[in-house]
Amino acid sequence: MAAGWTRRGFVALVGAALIAPAAAQDYPTRPVRIVVPFAPGGSADVYGRFIAQRLQEALGQGFVIDNRPGGGSLIGTDAVAKSAPDGYTLLLMSNTHTVNESLIPDRPFQLMRDFAPIAPINASDLVLVVKAGLPANTLGDLIKVAKVKPGGMSYASSGPGTPYHMAGELFKAQAGIDIVHIPYKGSAGARTDVLGGQLEMMFDAIPTMTEHIKSGKVRALATTGKTRSATLPDVPTLAEAGVPGYEATIWLGLMAPKGTPAAVIRRLNAEVSKITTNPEVRRAWALQGTTPMTMGVDEFTRYLGEDIAKWAQIVKISGAKVD
Repeated sequence: MAAGWTRRGFVALVGAALIAPAAAQDYPTRPVRIVVPFAPGGSADVYGRFIAQRLQEALGQGFVIDNRPGGGSLIGTDAVAKSAPDGYTLLLMSNTHTVNESLIPDRPFQLMRDFAPIAPINASDLVLVVKAGLPANTLGDLIKVAKVKPGGMSYASSGPGTPYHMAGELFKAQAGIDIVHIPYKGSAGARTDVLGGQLEMMFDAIPTMTEHIKSGKVRALATTGKTRSATLPDVPTLAEAGVPGYEATIWLGLMAPKGTPAAVIRRLNAEVSKITTNPEVRRAWALQGTTPMTMGVDEFTRYLGEDIAKWAQIVKISGAKVD
């Protein structure tokens, strides 16, 4: 009797092992929803739509973007955490999520507990811009003005915990200045008010802000990478311009609800990796100041853990808080 049970158990295990690859091979059999927990118009939305289109072409099913902004990404992210772990609801995430692990301790989910990492997409440096009429032509000028009038200037961001917010907090901490954070529900609203002169400055993704810099609607003072941006080669880095050691980027990736079949995760990782290693894509993104990221599932999992730890230190040092 025990031997019979063992044989049946063995057959069941073998059957499950055979079904999983078959399920991944057939996946997807219906449209897939990618939740972008940010407002339309920002880099997460733009590159999310790019990836969705490429996945649709490769896999023969619709990949539909569902923008769910609000709460510094919490609303859309929580919706994905509560979705069925079947591969048909995915999360377009960014380092907003790794920041929020320490910045917002009472959020309704934990990133590494409730989600399965799939793959990174790309990374972009940010650019610090000021409104056209501000009497600051260099980063040094801006720092001097800020020190003369503590709390007298404001910077816009796309919401609490976003890379735009944390870039500002890191700048405040390392430059020793006091500027007021004004969070918006998305980067589009923040950008509009800086372009219109209602607020003094913001950190924004280089691909999104470059056209406004070139048209003279805003003035670029510095970029946030280790080296100058190929898109804005005449603009110094913050480290060059007077804030030694400064570095901040925005990166994007995909995750799924925890429990999503491993074979489906691997299939998606392979397809996203094909996109990010495509020479045509790499050339196009380079012109936009964006660097493709390609990692296996395990490597991306380690990367997320390291980024969570890094931002926990920055949140502590900067004293950043969510009101």
